Amino acid sequence: MLDIKWIRENAAKLDDALAKRGAEPLSAPLIELDERRRAILSSLQEMQTRRNAASKEIGAAMAQKNGELAEKLKAEVAELKNALPAAEDESRRLEAELTDALSRIPNIPLEDVPVGPDETANAVTRIVGSRPQWNHGPVEHFEIGEALGFMDFEGAARIAGARFTILKGQLARLERALGQFMLDLHTQEHGYTEVQPPLLVRDDAMYGTGQLPKFAEDLFRTTDGRWLIPTAEVPLTNMVREQILEAEKLPLRFTALTPCFRSEAGSAGRDTRGMLRQHQFNKVELVSITDAESSIDEHERMTACAEEVLKRLGLHYRVMTLCTGDMGFGARKTYDLEVWLPGQDTYREISSCSVCGDFQARRMNARYRLKEDKTTKFVHTLNGSGVAVGRALIAVIENYLNEDGSVTVPDVLLPYMGGLRRIEKAA
Repeated sequence: MLDIKWIRENAAKLDDALAKRGAEPLSAPLIELDERRRAILSSLQEMQTRRNAASKEIGAAMAQKNGELAEKLKAEVAELKNALPAAEDESRRLEAELTDALSRIPNIPLEDVPVGPDETANAVTRIVGSRPQWNHGPVEHFEIGEALGFMDFEGAARIAGARFTILKGQLARLERALGQFMLDLHTQEHGYTEVQPPLLVRDDAMYGTGQLPKFAEDLFRTTDGRWLIPTAEVPLTNMVREQILEAEKLPLRFTALTPCFRSEAGSAGRDTRGMLRQHQFNKVELVSITDAESSIDEHERMTACAEEVLKRLGLHYRVMTLCTGDMGFGARKTYDLEVWLPGQDTYREISSCSVCGDFQARRMNARYRLKEDKTTKFVHTLNGSGVAVGRALIAVIENYLNEDGSVTVPDVLLPYMGGLRRIEKAA
């Protein structure tokens, strides 16, 4: 969430940032709404001050035996008492209206973010590795998985409907191995603390990371009013909500391997075959909580941690800097890691690493205290996939496919596979 004080002082900057994101200017209506809020607050304060003063004057008038003045003052106090509830209601209404309006405004992009309307304006930052060379043609992951007998889409549809998958046998183990490998890498070498967070969260947690109110249709809600997490970013980031942290304890770095649940409301007709776009999938998430000065460097570090997963798996990928029109709601800058999928003959996103500044911290009221002068500031938050496990599985089986239809297990996963070096058709 943006600060209304900053908006009042930087109206042109806000409208310019919104224009870069393809949105209409909003500074004028926001400032006008804030003016009305401030006016009613001022009026309310004046009424309360006058009521208190008049109450004291009644006592003085009575002491002076000035009954006429006392009665007049009593009538004034009664009138003010009657008027105050309506003014307080209006103040609360305008405060809620302003908060709601602010909560729907996207974050301000950093200056070095490419400007453009959609993914066509994203910039290639670097390309790592090379495409596999084979004697056989590429095959899509769902054809490989079904041929091996370890991937069942029809069975999943009978149980849960579309956009679900059943993994069995050696592919189920490979998926588990990928998640464990990622967790071990991030905790043992990259300094992240492993967390097992709740998968169900309350409204204020979703609001804190920016999923609510704007993106409710993309989420699954339970009958008791909780939400299934779309990403572990939600519970991991909210671990610092409503807290004041000591500056010297920053950064905090958390990681979690969790199921994620998304309604995919806006993806009708897209990636309907296979595992690329699911209602339920596993992902290793990375979250960092930093001070204001460190967040940009932390963004580069986090991206490098996610890249290391792909490097050790021997996968070809590229790093994209997202443009203003393709960037997420809460991000100031985002790097997408796009892995090469031979079956589709294209790159597909497998990780997205974003720096959010204090955007989420304002919504969560998460601060840190400076040691020197004991003042507080909002923390800066970052999040990234480290990486999406299901898409990593897709990438491995498509890139490590052998001519006979078997899949070679990457060396780095052998300790997690009980030494199994090749996934072959079920007997």
